Amino acid sequence: MKKAERLQNLAPYLFAQLEAKISDAKKQGIDVINLGIGDPDLPTPKHIVAELQAQAETAANHQYPTSVGMESLRQSVANWYKRRYGVQLDPISEVAALIGSKEGIAHLPFCYLNPGDVGLVPDPGYPVYQAGITLAGGQCHFMPLKAENGFLPILSDIPTDVCRQAKLMYINYPNNPTGAIATRQFFHEVVAFAKEYNVLIAHDAAYLEVGYDGYEPLSFMQVPGAKDVGIEFGSPSKSHNMTGWRIGWVVGHSDVVKTLVTLKSNIDSGAFQAVQYGAMIALDSSQDALEEQLAIYKRRRDIVIEALTTMGWQLGRPQASIYIWAPTPNGMNSIEFADHVFSQTGVVITPGIGYGAEGDRYFRISLTVDEARLQEAMDRLVKSNINFMQENSK
Repeated sequence: MKKAERLQNLAPYLFAQLEAKISDAKKQGIDVINLGIGDPDLPTPKHIVAELQAQAETAANHQYPTSVGMESLRQSVANWYKRRYGVQLDPISEVAALIGSKEGIAHLPFCYLNPGDVGLVPDPGYPVYQAGITLAGGQCHFMPLKAENGFLPILSDIPTDVCRQAKLMYINYPNNPTGAIATRQFFHEVVAFAKEYNVLIAHDAAYLEVGYDGYEPLSFMQVPGAKDVGIEFGSPSKSHNMTGWRIGWVVGHSDVVKTLVTLKSNIDSGAFQAVQYGAMIALDSSQDALEEQLAIYKRRRDIVIEALTTMGWQLGRPQASIYIWAPTPNGMNSIEFADHVFSQTGVVITPGIGYGAEGDRYFRISLTVDEARLQEAMDRLVKSNINFMQENSK
């Protein structure tokens, strides 16, 4: 049976390919260390799990939830924004719950793009931005993120005719995969751009609570005018180790939030209420566990940076996110390099091409592996350094 063209136009999802590769290697008895997928290895804090367990016993939570989310959860999100970022949100009109932020990110283009309309997508960037636009029948215009620009898009480089056709722009800071951070000036420029060309801004803030060395990442909502032109997606997945819980939120422009909920109400019935209660506890309770895990991620970051430095890379220490983004040696393309590293060491790294053409001379290392295994992975890389550097220079 022939598939719909919208699916034929989709690239294979990078992480599904990595999982298949890892599975095959393990069947062959290879000791694989997976630094490819950004799925926190640390457990969800016990008090959040306890709330889920208690609420799962409540019969009322077994019925259909609402697509917009419980009002109490939306209030918790609004309180979080006020407390953490000084942003005032109306929990009724400017906040909605999602079944993980990925769901909302993927569905947004269906709300605003007609076939042929343009969406602006960072390159490299989270693959779901492109997938959502493609599935909705839109066209992607890729905004290059280059090291010399701090991995920020240069908005003035976007052709004027493309700007006029664009309906939607995705941005993401702290950034996946590069670990880059946004300046307040950049966010001001984004607001001005959106107003000039009537473009909806969608900020993916999945790593907003992951900052190091005293750096506190900026919410797009903190910038004057942001709520007039855009929305922000968030979740406790990375901050509270709740990736499998599938809970998140969208905040910002009330009409956009309402429109996304209208679409959702025709597609899903919302997140399990017991999970929503767990998210409330994550937001409303002590954040001591978050501070502890940031210290863990910082130590892991330093292990990777020190090993790469030993092998000849010259990298700064990223101030945010759970990733290290580094150029491949001697101009190797990212798949060749990732395959070579895996064949020599059993260590999985993510080829940058999976995030767009601009990523093809880069690779990504995730910090979501415990320190002992991470150190072992780095030791394997250091030992194999001469091999892959020499082979590649032939």
